[in-house]
Amino acid sequence: MASAWWNLGLRFLLELAAVAGLATAGWRLSSSPWHWVAAIALPVIAMLIWSIFNVPGDPSRSGAAPVPVPGVVRLLLELAILVGGAFALWLSGYRAASIILAVLIVAHYLLSGDRIAWLLRR
Repeated sequence: MASAWWNLGLRFLLELAAVAGLATAGWRLSSSPWHWVAAIALPVIAMLIWSIFNVPGDPSRSGAAPVPVPGVVRLLLELAILVGGAFALWLSGYRAASIILAVLIVAHYLLSGDRIAWLLRR
């Protein structure tokens, strides 16, 4: 079910929301003029980690792995970025958005048992 178009779409939207949460936290939680740096650096670092560290042959991605990692490492990186984005929204004062994002993250992974099993076997 993890490769269903709607679940892949949900994962993409979760990625975007997490990155936006990190940017928001970078802006709101740092002092001027550093908030510009933090608002750009936090999401860029998260996007680089997300795109570079992959499991070779991941069917939910292109299959390319610039830096190959074991499946459990990839799963932990995904969770760290997604949950980190939700937590960043919480810290920024956007409690409702944080809770909604967290619920959607849990729903996505509950519906992604086949992908989680695949990752844990790699």
